[in-house]
Amino acid sequence: MQATIQHLGGVKFQAAARGHLIVCDQPAESLGGDTGMTPPELFLSALGTCAGFYAAEYLRTRGLSAKGLEVQVTAEKATGPARLASFNVRVIVPALAPEHEAGVLRAVRACLIHNTLTHTPAIDLTVEAGVPVEAV
Repeated sequence: MQATIQHLGGVKFQAAARGHLIVCDQPAESLGGDTGMTPPELFLSALGTCAGFYAAEYLRTRGLSAKGLEVQVTAEKATGPARLASFNVRVIVPALAPEHEAGVLRAVRACLIHNTLTHTPAIDLTVEAGVPVEAV
C-alpha cells in the first residue's frame, strides 16, 4: 500500500492513492481554508470506515440487512506527547437481531486499522533534503 501526499500551500495537503484524491486542511482558526478534514479527522474516518466494512461484510455473508449501518468514532486528545489517546467506535445496525451482536463485534475487531492501533506498529521516519524546486 502507498499514499503520496503533496503540499498545496499554507496548511493544505492532497493525498493520492490508486488514483483517488482527498484534501486535508485545517479550520480557519488554525489558519486553514477548511476545505477538507484535518489529519485526526481523517484518522478517525479511516478507523470508522474500516470498522464499517467489516460489519457490512459480516452482514452480507449472512444475508442480513446493512440498511442504515452507521459507525460513529470519537477520540480524546492527550498530551506529552500530543496524540489521540482513547477511541470510541460505535457501530449502529438498526435491523440487527440480538443473536448477531457478538458476531458483528468480532468482525469489527478484525478490522485492519483497529488491529494496527492495538498492536503498536513500527514507524520509520526519514527526511530527504535535496535541491530546492525554485533553484532548478
